[in-house]
Amino acid sequence: MKRLVILGGGYGGLKALNDLIDSGLPNNLHITLIDRNPYNSLKTEFYALAAGTTSDKDVRTEFPIHKQVDLVFGEIIHIDTEKEQVKLYDSEEAINYDYLIIGLGCEDNYHGVPGADEYTESVQSISRARHTGLAVGELKAYGKVSVVGAGLSGIEVASEIRESRPDLNIRLLDRGASVLSAFDEKIQQYVEDWFVEKDVEVMHHANVEQVEVDGLINNGIDLTTDVTIWTAGVRPHHLVRELPFEKDSHDKIVLNDLCQVPSHPNVYVVGDCASSHHSPSAQLAGKQGEQVAEVLSAVLNDREPKKPKPVKLKGQLGSLGKMDGFGNMYNQPVTGLLPRLAKTGVLWLNKRH
Repeated sequence: MKRLVILGGGYGGLKALNDLIDSGLPNNLHITLIDRNPYNSLKTEFYALAAGTTSDKDVRTEFPIHKQVDLVFGEIIHIDTEKEQVKLYDSEEAINYDYLIIGLGCEDNYHGVPGADEYTESVQSISRARHTGLAVGELKAYGKVSVVGAGLSGIEVASEIRESRPDLNIRLLDRGASVLSAFDEKIQQYVEDWFVEKDVEVMHHANVEQVEVDGLINNGIDLTTDVTIWTAGVRPHHLVRELPFEKDSHDKIVLNDLCQVPSHPNVYVVGDCASSHHSPSAQLAGKQGEQVAEVLSAVLNDREPKKPKPVKLKGQLGSLGKMDGFGNMYNQPVTGLLPRLAKTGVLWLNKRH
């Protein structure tokens, strides 16, 4: 019996599992999917949990049920690539594997800023997004919210909170000269104008030097705040950073053309843990899951695997509340209601497939 273990039921791991099932599992294969939660959670929607504009159940989907698939829910504490086994918290028995897919996602990168880990909220997991939503929801009228980081996550969090709580004082701290540095200038200006119209303070050239329980220090100036939300960068899961594999400058695992770890070709990596020239996204993780399923299906059926086709992304979408948005769609910048509707459509598809 061949044993495939999938670590993480996010966009990449779940896509690999579904595609393997759809292609027909060999009778001598057993799959174990390990996740800390008994459901798949749609990370692209965690900003809405943080703002209190959607319910918990609306960002969850069920894992697939199959007679050759076991679902194990628990916290992974160690990946032993020499003994080829995975250890879980509160379990004496390790889970052995012949093939491994790593899709553990990412964690906040605090860049060594004192107090950032202890005193900031986050949207990097469903548990932390829930906690953020509680912190924001409990604020009294005219409370102060600081969002550190003006990439896609920061923009969506700040705009959704503004729409949810028009009474709050919201500031967005941007390290650069313009928000959304990875997007087209037209989109950057559109979003900047949206925040001006909605009375959200945007502080450019920010340099957060320390975070405290009731404030933060930016460029040497103390700023009071009731809630600080950190969206200023991510890095791969700490268990992935500890693995003895070659990594790139962002601590992501370097892979060969078959999505395998060169020194351990029975180990595959997807999502935020895999080195790629593309920016991390749910769409990218899903495409990588497709590639891994294609290669693994050949390997498991004793066929020679072929190099998957290069990943082609359709673009990236972002929201500004429920009725406005922005995005790059097929290399064209778009703003307004259309990209927001497109984002809603993507969510609909993710929840049903």
